[in-house]
Amino acid sequence: MTVRQPHPIEVRSYEILRSRVDLSPMPPLWRAVAERVIHATADLEYAVDLVTTEDFLGQGWSALRSGAPVVTDERMTAAGISARETVCHADDPAAARMARAAGTTRSAAAVRLAYAEVGPGAVWVVGSAPEAIFEIIARGVRPALVVGTPVGFVGAAEAKEALRASGLPQLSNVSEKGGPAVAAAAVNALLYFEPAAPSYGGGEP
Repeated sequence: MTVRQPHPIEVRSYEILRSRVDLSPMPPLWRAVAERVIHATADLEYAVDLVTTEDFLGQGWSALRSGAPVVTDERMTAAGISARETVCHADDPAAARMARAAGTTRSAAAVRLAYAEVGPGAVWVVGSAPEAIFEIIARGVRPALVVGTPVGFVGAAEAKEALRASGLPQLSNVSEKGGPAVAAAAVNALLYFEPAAPSYGGGEP
């Protein structure tokens, strides 16, 4: 894990955020994630739109601290995760070939390739592709945590609902909004969280 000194602008952003919404009753990890997502999006509704448990986040935090792989659904999601290399097969020609051969989507094929590479215990991060969430559930990937916040009017809310119903350790949101910046912000919050330290986070988003 990496500890960073937040930039003064970031500190001021969190001061403004906290003047507008009080998340202090939340458990520490959930608060850190919610605040970083709100900081990244300037959308206060995420205070009530995110769904997870402190135990789920604790599993993810412990896995990241132990060096667990981070798998993303696309390059935009990967680009937002500022302190860890990620595994992403979205642009892998093998994913395209597998998708054609198996009659599935490229996102689903990328999940299969990633799981073959990393095995169980990874942190999976989905910011755009609902199909990736359905494939994670179907593959039985045994994740440490799935961060699932795909955005869109077609399939996004349904995929997130399926993730919550799956019993997998997860962080998602109820509405159709979301996106790579939200997913990456949630992971960054866990990467930079230090117990008994201010949860300003670090890096972008």
